[in-house]
Amino acid sequence: MSIPAEAFVLPPAARGTLQQRIRQMVTEGVLSGRFRAGQKMPSSRGLAEHLGISRITVTLSYAELVSADYLMARGRSGYFISESAPRAPELQARAPRAEGVDFARLTGRRFSDLATVKRPLDWENYAYPFIYGQADASLFDHQNWRLCALRALGRKDFAALTSDMYDRDDPLLIEHLLRSILPRRGIAAREDEVLLTLGAQNALWITVATLLGPGRRAVVENPGYSGLRGVLEPSGTEVISVDVDADGLPPDRLPKAVDVVFTTASHQCPTNATMPLERRLALLEAASREDFVIVEDDYEFEMSFLKPVSPALKSLDSEGRVIYAGSFSKSVFPGMRLGYLVGPASFIREARALRLMMLRHPPGHIQRTVAYFLSLGHYDALINRMRTAYRRRRQVMEEAIGDNGLAVAGQGGFGGSSFWMRAPSGVDTEVLAEGLRAEGVLIEPGRAFFAPDQAPRNFYRLGYSSISPAKIPEGIARIGRAIRRA
Repeated sequence: MSIPAEAFVLPPAARGTLQQRIRQMVTEGVLSGRFRAGQKMPSSRGLAEHLGISRITVTLSYAELVSADYLMARGRSGYFISESAPRAPELQARAPRAEGVDFARLTGRRFSDLATVKRPLDWENYAYPFIYGQADASLFDHQNWRLCALRALGRKDFAALTSDMYDRDDPLLIEHLLRSILPRRGIAAREDEVLLTLGAQNALWITVATLLGPGRRAVVENPGYSGLRGVLEPSGTEVISVDVDADGLPPDRLPKAVDVVFTTASHQCPTNATMPLERRLALLEAASREDFVIVEDDYEFEMSFLKPVSPALKSLDSEGRVIYAGSFSKSVFPGMRLGYLVGPASFIREARALRLMMLRHPPGHIQRTVAYFLSLGHYDALINRMRTAYRRRRQVMEEAIGDNGLAVAGQGGFGGSSFWMRAPSGVDTEVLAEGLRAEGVLIEPGRAFFAPDQAPRNFYRLGYSSISPAKIPEGIARIGRAIRRA
C-alpha cells in the first residue's frame, strides 16, 4: 500500500532546513504508527511537486532516511518504510485523570507562591521589550559559536562529550577560567577552589544548601535579587533584609550574629549601584570581626563600560571569607546555563559533593564549547561588541527618559544593561505593566525585588539588552504617557 503525497505536511520553517523538516515529517509518521513497515513512499518527484520544493531536496532527504534505517530502497520500485525502522511502543491512550492527592498540602506551595519577575514567553513578539537579561541575536557571534560547538562534537573531544565525569569539570574550561576570566576581577584561584554550576541561580542554590538551613541567619539586600529570596525562604533560613543606599549594602546596618551576607557589590540588583572600595573593605572587616561569610554575586561584571571595573570583593579577601558566584549567562546567552563558584577548597569540596548528588556536572559538550569559545578569543570579541552596543543604547535611553520626565531611582554609574526606575507614589507598576503590554511595551514591575512585608508598588526595571536603539524613544514615550494617565 502506498502512502499518498497528501499525507505529508512540512513542519514550520523555524524547525530547521527543508531536508531536516522532511526527515522529521517521515520519522514522526513512523514513530507514531501512521506509516507502517513495507508501505511505499511517494516518488521524489511526486512529493517535491506536492510540497512545492526541488526534487533534489527530497532525494537527499530520502538518502538520509535510508542511512538511518527509516526507509529502504528497492531498485526501480522506489522507497519503502523499512522493516526494521524504530517504532514507538503501542500503548492504549488513557483519558486524563483527576488529581487524587492534595499536593498543595504536601508541598505547602513553598515555591510556586514566591514572588518572581515574570515576563511573557513570547516577549520577542512585542515591539518594545524593555526586559532584562535576554540575548540580542544581532549581537551574538552565531558563526564562531557554531564552529566551536562542531569542534567540541569531534572525535578528538569524544570523551569530553560523552563521559560521565562524575564530580569533575572540564579541565580545559577550568584552565581558561583560572587563567583568563578570574584574573580580570583580580582573583587568583586554584583548580580545587572552583566549581562549575548550571548558571548563577544554581550556584546560589548550592551555596544556600551547603551553608544555611534552620537555625541559621542570612542577610539579603533590599531591594535585591528575587531569585535568591526564592532559594532562601524554603530552606528554613531566617532571612533578614537590609535596605541598600546609593552605594549598595551598608556594612554598618548589618545585624549581629548572622552566618552569611549576600551582596551584589559590583552591580547591585536591581538598583545598579556599585559599592565603593572603602565600603568593600569595611564589609570585609565586619565579616572578620563578626565571623560571617560573604557571598558575592558578580552577575554582570563584564558589562562595566562607563568606568573601569572595580575589584571584586573576592580579590580583597585575605581570610577566605568570600564565596564568589559568576555566570556566562549575561555575557553569552541566558539559555546556556553555565556559571561557577569560587571559594575556599573546603567549601568547594562540600559544594562539589552536593552537586554530584543533584546533577553530577554540567553537560560536557557545553563546557567544551565554551572552553573553545574562550580560548579562540571569540568571547572577548563578543564582550567588546556588547559593551559598544550597550553604551549606545544606554545613551539613547537616558535621553528618552529625560525627554519624557521619567525618574531614575538608581544611576548605575559603571554601566550594566538596565535602569532602575521610580514611578510617582500613586502608580502601581504591576497595573501599569499590564496596560503597557496591550501597547506592545514590556516593563518589569519592581515589587518582586523587595521584602514581601515592605514592598512598594511604584518601582520598575527597564532593560535594554534586547531592544534596538531605534525603538527605544517611542517605547519610553509610551511608558511616559501611560504613567501620566495613571
